Amino acid sequence: MSRHQRQPIDAGTVRDRLRRVTDPELDRSIVELDYVDELRIDDESVEVEFTLPTAWCSPAFAWMMAVDARDVLETHPAVSEATIRLHDHMHEAEINEGVNDRLAFEDVFDEADGDVEETRRTLDEKARLARQYRAVDALLEAGLKPEQIVRLTLEDVDVETDSGTSRDEDEDRAVVRVDDALSICVEAEPIRRYVEKATALDVVSASTDALFATPAGDPIPADEFETVHKRGRLAGTNMSGQGHVCENLGEARIGGPSAADD
Repeated sequence: MSRHQRQPIDAGTVRDRLRRVTDPELDRSIVELDYVDELRIDDESVEVEFTLPTAWCSPAFAWMMAVDARDVLETHPAVSEATIRLHDHMHEAEINEGVNDRLAFEDVFDEADGDVEETRRTLDEKARLARQYRAVDALLEAGLKPEQIVRLTLEDVDVETDSGTSRDEDEDRAVVRVDDALSICVEAEPIRRYVEKATALDVVSASTDALFATPAGDPIPADEFETVHKRGRLAGTNMSGQGHVCENLGEARIGGPSAADD
């Protein structure tokens, strides 16, 4: 289909795309967190305005969210340009100019301590461990034993992983093949979210790769299962605690649902 034959993108599709963008500190969608204030669509151009819970949120985190929002929209075939506007942030001018002019974070914040991509990798791994904890918990609740869980591979899990889109009720269960004689059904969402993050980080790539991994990305020895599982719980607890703080700050600052949800 030629560019001129494509249907223009609508607000619902833009919002679904933005659901894939997460606050890197909380591993939650910026749509779910109600950060998105307004969407404007003009033919093949999309403009997104967003506000964070506080004016002093890390500029590196704000930068990541703005870049991810721009990139996730510009990968849609009906969008030729996405412009992202951050409001009410102490570094909004630098972030808006840098992200929309396709500059590097280090060029805009030349006094920044550390590489933004290294920060992103650290937060991504923390999010992966937190998601792994929830996925493993779902399998434990279904009756699997630790030694069965650490033997699972990517091909043992049947779950769709197209993130950020609405799903039917019959997609709420995932099938996990434990061995040649046993398969179980478990809640799909924690499994799906874990697989999405693990594959995005290349912790799991080949179908025969171990599904779950240590913080170093190695298969989990059965005798280290409890230790690795506790690391995941700590990562999730840390993110949840920070999330409650941000929710309270955001509610006090932003108020009710934004226009983007209308």
